[in-house]
Amino acid sequence: MNACLFIQFYKKSQVIKYRLINSIKSTCLFYRLNFFIILVIQVEQKFFGHLIKGKNTLMLTVEKIGGTSMSKFGNVLQNIILTDGKKVRITNRILVVSAYGGVTDLLLENKKTGAPGIYARFTDQVDYEKSLDGLLDNLFQINDSFLKIGLDLKEADAFIKDRITQTKNVLASMSEVLASGYVAKSNILLATREILASIGEAHSSFNSVNILNNNDIPAKLIDLSGFHDSEFLTIDERIHKAFKDVDLSKQMIVATGYTKGTEGIMREFDRGYSEVTFSKVAVEVKADEAIIQKEYHLSSADPNIVGVENAVPVGHTNYDVADQLADIGMEAIHPKASKPLEQLGINLRIKNTFEPDHPGTLISKNYMGPESRVEIIAGAEDVSVIEIHDSSMVGEVGFDLHMMEVFHKHRISYILKTTNANSISLVIWDRLLSEALLTDLKSKYQEVQTKPVAVISIIGSNIAKPGVLAHAARVLAENQINVECVSQSMRQVNMQFVITRDHFKDAIKALNMELCVNNSNF
Repeated sequence: MNACLFIQFYKKSQVIKYRLINSIKSTCLFYRLNFFIILVIQVEQKFFGHLIKGKNTLMLTVEKIGGTSMSKFGNVLQNIILTDGKKVRITNRILVVSAYGGVTDLLLENKKTGAPGIYARFTDQVDYEKSLDGLLDNLFQINDSFLKIGLDLKEADAFIKDRITQTKNVLASMSEVLASGYVAKSNILLATREILASIGEAHSSFNSVNILNNNDIPAKLIDLSGFHDSEFLTIDERIHKAFKDVDLSKQMIVATGYTKGTEGIMREFDRGYSEVTFSKVAVEVKADEAIIQKEYHLSSADPNIVGVENAVPVGHTNYDVADQLADIGMEAIHPKASKPLEQLGINLRIKNTFEPDHPGTLISKNYMGPESRVEIIAGAEDVSVIEIHDSSMVGEVGFDLHMMEVFHKHRISYILKTTNANSISLVIWDRLLSEALLTDLKSKYQEVQTKPVAVISIIGSNIAKPGVLAHAARVLAENQINVECVSQSMRQVNMQFVITRDHFKDAIKALNMELCVNNSNF
């Protein structure tokens, strides 16, 4: 068979293969064939990619690279873009990059602890310019760490220095407007938050393209931050305009995780903005698959708690499970980013940057596990329970409604809610618990008590079976862990237990070992 005929045959086989994959995505069969299919694709890319002259595969992927992975861009280069030092697939790939790990925390505030960053210093008008200088030194050090993998240090340092200098000028002007009193302070601060947030992704995306091109990998930067233009475009309009005429068949595309828009991506989605950009780009180009590259697999439990050896990769699950994780702050993907993917039928794959040969976990719309099993044990220990007791509650129509009006006033969404005749218990994040909220509740109800607790979630696409709840409760009891509250909806995708904080890690370890590692029958 000559080369031309082989290429024609190969392309036809690709069409058939991907039609087959798409036809079985929503079935149990895909779960069983998933690992095999990934291996087949990898073999094809390695041995036959060079015959397709720049179009290695029909598959179009949009891939988000998380902050921790970006900080180890050498691993990204070797594990995601190259294999054994050779180019695997350059075309039909869009990388949406986050800021390097910790940079957005310095710009805004620490995501976990709430420790203030440059944004708070601008808000208070105290030494924010000095803080920007300190940030620049930090970014120079990050640049230095990539010198050995091909970053042109002179170009990279010049780029970020210029961006920080221009940011200082813009913020100085905004400070003057703020001081004038003619413009609402909230509007200025919201704009400041947007500008600061964009710096991290502008920095990491410029460096990424520079490194790729210097490694003879054709790459193009699409800077969605809009720092140098004054166009009044929505987020969707900016993404559409940026990708309208992009030729994906000639080069790899690197896009910023931050997108400038008239509605304000930070205002709408706060720290989940890079995943929202990722999702919107995937929808815009109608990706065959969306991929998130993370430090760890989407696993049965947090590897930092149970140990990497006891964290079992999930393998395959659905978007409903992803939403349950997001509700307790353990995001596989931001819930507002997952919905467009789900609605358009784009599967999401969560991969471990540092285990490139592992297929990761596929999240699809209608998947249900072929056998009943707990997929994930997750939880949060920075939550509190508010218990409202009132003897007039029993039989009163609309009692919950009045309580929810108070929560709505304070812009609070609860994680869990349980009730009996005279009491309602609600679990909320510690950061949302305020004296103002408690004062309003105490003015309406007889008794209002609060207690710091932890919440444990037992999640799975197929756990609506007799014995799952009982088995989980028994594991907790055997480990001397008392259940303060319990919640489960009829859909039975998520069972939640409220426990004391000092037992949080013990509960995660015990439940993960019994229900996921040992995979005990119910």
